[in-house]
Amino acid sequence: MALTTRKSLSGRKLMCIVAHPDDECYAFGGALALAAEEGVETYVICLTDGQAATNRGDAATSEHLGQMRRDEFADSCKVLGVTRHELLDYQDAQLEFADFSRTACLLVERIRAFQPDVVLTFNSDGGLNTHPDHAMVSCFASTAFHWAASAKRFPGAGPIFAPKRLFHVSTNYFLPERPAPLPPPYNIVLDIRSVFETKLEAFRQHTSQAPLMEKTKAIFAEHGHSEYYTLAAAIDPQPAPHLTSLFEGL
Repeated sequence: MALTTRKSLSGRKLMCIVAHPDDECYAFGGALALAAEEGVETYVICLTDGQAATNRGDAATSEHLGQMRRDEFADSCKVLGVTRHELLDYQDAQLEFADFSRTACLLVERIRAFQPDVVLTFNSDGGLNTHPDHAMVSCFASTAFHWAASAKRFPGAGPIFAPKRLFHVSTNYFLPERPAPLPPPYNIVLDIRSVFETKLEAFRQHTSQAPLMEKTKAIFAEHGHSEYYTLAAAIDPQPAPHLTSLFEGL
């Protein structure tokens, strides 16, 4: 679909909260690229710099890998048209041990300041690779979504704000040779064919993860033209609607 035929959503805001560099494109790249084309202001928050990754490029140390992946994350966000991005300083593969209240507070501060209409994050299944960091970022982000609207939670973190929708990423397929997650039933299928090449180009920015891209190339080719999401929370009580856009009906 050409950009000229796409409805403008200028004035809308989307926040995406992830665990590692490359999550933003691998799991959410279609949604972010579509949002950018539609004039939506986007903000991606990544909690770790991915120092524990199996694929390490030419990094000599974990610190070197972390800096490489920070740069790759920035380049990927640029390709996806992300308005702003931020990478925090949590330790990769250790999010299950992070202080829950402190982490939720950091995200509440950012939600209240940015005031997104829609928040995207992982589901607590851990995503396609059942990564515990993905499960934990789901817990942190989902809780922050609710607590940002509560005057009782973190009164020093800015004026309360209630985002309209929280979506968890889901799937209609599993990765071979991986433990199958227990994904939530999805109620939105995003057609990302128009931005599929943009999503792939964003992933190519993660040069340290090139072996992963090569390994999953055939999977992307077969399954990568859609992204699946579950409406996990909404500002008004409602039955779960079947949607074709994250912003439909707002």
